[in-house]
Formats: sequence, structure tokens, C-alpha cells
Amino acid sequence: MEIEDKFDVPADYEIPDLTGLPGCDEVSGPRSYQLVAIYFDTPDLRLAARGITLRRRRGGTDPGWHLKLPKAKGARQEITHPLTRSVRLVPPELADLVLAFTRGAPLLPVAELDTRRSVTQLRNGAGVTLVEIADDRVKGTVLGEEPHVERWREVEAELGTGNGKLLEKVGKRLRKAGASPAGSASKLARLLGAARGIPEVRVAKTGKGSAGEVVIGHLSSQVATLLSHDPRVRRAEPDAVHQMRVACRRMRSVLKSFRKVVENTEAVQDELKWLGGILGEARDLEVIRDRFSRTLDALDGELIVGPVRARLGSDLLDSEHEAYDRIRQALTGERYFALLDALDDLIASPQLTKAAAKPAATLEAVAAKSWRRVTRAYAAAQVIEDQDKRETAMHEVRKAAKRARYTAEVLGMSELADRAEAVQDVLGAHRDGMVAQERLAAEAGRARQAGEDTFTYGVLTGLERAGAERASREFPDVWEKTVQAVGKLL
Repeated sequence: MEIEDKFDVPADYEIPDLTGLPGCDEVSGPRSYQLVAIYFDTPDLRLAARGITLRRRRGGTDPGWHLKLPKAKGARQEITHPLTRSVRLVPPELADLVLAFTRGAPLLPVAELDTRRSVTQLRNGAGVTLVEIADDRVKGTVLGEEPHVERWREVEAELGTGNGKLLEKVGKRLRKAGASPAGSASKLARLLGAARGIPEVRVAKTGKGSAGEVVIGHLSSQVATLLSHDPRVRRAEPDAVHQMRVACRRMRSVLKSFRKVVENTEAVQDELKWLGGILGEARDLEVIRDRFSRTLDALDGELIVGPVRARLGSDLLDSEHEAYDRIRQALTGERYFALLDALDDLIASPQLTKAAAKPAATLEAVAAKSWRRVTRAYAAAQVIEDQDKRETAMHEVRKAAKRARYTAEVLGMSELADRAEAVQDVLGAHRDGMVAQERLAAEAGRARQAGEDTFTYGVLTGLERAGAERASREFPDVWEKTVQAVGKLL
């Protein structure tokens, strides 16, 4: 993670005295470097439009290929790759990580930055760098038939092992000496912005405070979330698959709930369901593997008989890796790129109805309708006598509660969202226990065929059954309290 504050400074700027800051025992430097970086993007600057930079840099302490992905304001994830012999070909490992943005378009050199850098480090008594201040004199060239050259000076304060408060104090001293917050997020953005402009992600214009503004604004944020997690899913980073899958679910829910605001989205909904299904396989394996691991860790050693950990750990992990391979295959296919194009079009030019122009307050009726769907599903489940069919019906209650929650979140109705989530969580705990029992039965069968002792599978099944039954007992009370609370909200 790269956390830094950037500042624009005049040509005659002087780095101020940085001694005496809390926790800082030594000011080291300045030390000078010459950095030459070639930046790559598509011809229409698709990476720059999303705040992504991809470069090949020589010089300094970290030469190599650097891919920087924005994570939050002032924070970026940097992924590195060693220098390659080729100056013009991006390593496939990095090119694959930006496929959701390039969608097969070629990556070409678009700019060169030649930077004379002077580095000062703030260190603690152990010699560990807390904050690094880079004073950069930059010559930037936009490549092309008619190269465009810009020169400027800027200062970056990057957090090392220090804390955010120290970074703030460094920034305060830099500003007091005449620095001002940078007008661009990166050197490349400054250069391209001055030379040719950076394309903006298109979002449809809607009336201020309108229903359309609320719905399109939320969809836009979820598309951005999906795209931001794409590279992390490809790298199998923790929780990335879950977050990308949730973004798919949120968008499907919004498009269903607000179909009277944005119409003709059925095809996009179907494709989001497809993508969510692809992501779901790995996520479900990840969850159940972690679930079994925690349960086994809590068991007394004498209750663990045979190679149970292997079957419920490494074997499931192998299946999870295979599921990730299928995800990566899907994320490099034309179907996925077509879905991303469709989402871009949906945000840029949605088919808005007359209801989109109405005040956002009118959408509260949609939240009430979503909750009525939950209560109808619950009433329908209660009259079913067959246990298996009733279990299926209660799963529909859970899905309706999730949709009601997502709808409420769009409208900023946090209390309603919390109440719907409470219903979702209890029903989810019951379902998770039932799914775990099914998995245990299957794994026990395989163990039995291999001549292994299945005692521990029985113990785990008993624990899962007890957990599922506990959730069933808790649900009526949760439901009653939720219905009463929601009745006061709607």
C-alpha cells in the first residue's frame, strides 16, 4: 500500500526543517536519484480515466514495472514486477490485471517522465523510515507524432512505518513553507491533463435531488466497486471475490427494485447473475473451508480422528484453486467484457422513465414494497407443512430480506437496512449450517470409501445441526421485533 500526500511547489521552494517531529529521531538526506519512467495506456487512455498508472522505470531504489491501483483517497495499491528486456511490451502478469479496463485494447507507451529526485527520510531510533519526502524536478513528455513537453516541481510525503498523524504534521510543515495540495492525483495525470486531457467516466446527467440521480449514482458506485476488485480477484486477494460478488448482487437488486426508474435492464441482470455465479463457487468454498478450520481448531484433540483436516482443508483448498482458475478464465472472455461495456452504457445512457425525474423522496414507496415482499414470502412459508419445501421457502424469505436491505441502503434508510439484515443474518446462519451438513455428509462418504474413520465427521455434523437449530429457535423472536420496528419506519 502506498499512502502519500502530494504537493505543488514553486521552482525556488526549500524543504523546511523537519526535526523535532514526534517519534522522529533522525532526518536523513537528502539523497539524489535520476528516474526515467515510460508510462503505458490504451490509445484512448482507459487506465488514466480510472486513475490507474502502469510504468516501466529505471533508476532509484526500486527500478522495475509498477502498476498502481487506487484504493482510497491518498492511498494506492502498488504491484511490482522486475525489469524486463523489452521496453515496449508490458509483462503479461501486469497486462492481465488491467484487462477489465483495457478490454483487449493494446497497451502502448503514452508518456515519459524524467525526474531528478531528492529524498529525505524521517527515521526512528532503530533507523526505520517513518516518512519519506521526495522533492521532484520533473520533465514530462507526452509521446506521439508531435511530442508535448512540460516541466514542473512537486513534493511527495509518503508514509513508511509511521502513522497518519505524523504524515499530517509533515504536510503541515511543507504547506507552511509554501507548498500547496497537488492539483493532480499523479504526475502522469498532470502531464496528460495539460497536454490532451484525460477522458472522464461518463455518467448520465440527472436532475439534482431526483430519483434518477439516486439510482444512477448508486449504480455508478457499484460498477466502480466491481472494477476496483477485478485485479484483486485475479490475484486471489482475501475478500476480493466476496466484494465483487456483492457488487453484482447489489446491482441486480437495484435494477429489479427500481425498474420503474430505469427500464429494459433484464439482459444486464442476467449477465450479472452469471458473473455472480462464477464468483460464488470460489467464495462458498472459501467460507466453508474457513468454517471447518475454525471448528476443528476449537475441538479437543481426542475428537479429531483420521485425516479430517486434509479432507476439509487442503482438499477443499484444491477445489477452491480450481474455482479460481475458472474465474480467471471467465474474466478474460468476451462475455465478461461485453457485460462491462453494457454496465458502462447503462451508467452513461440509461433508459430512464418519467419516474426518474420525480423527487428522490418518492422512492421510499419502493422500500415499503420491498419489505412487503419479505412479509409475503414469510407468510407463504409458514403454511407449508413439508419440512424440505419449507426450508426452500425460508431461503426465499432470506433473499427477499437481502433485496429489501440493498434497496434501503440505496435510499439511505439505514435503520430499515439494519432490520432487514438482521433477518438475513439469522436465516443465513441456519442455511449455512444446513449447507455445512451436506458438505460433511459428502466428505464423510468419500472418507468411508477410502477406509478412513468417520467419527469426527459425525461430531462436526452434530455441531452444525445444533447451530442451525439454534438459529431456527432465535428467528421467531428476531422476526417479531423486526416487524414491529419496521412498522414504525414505513
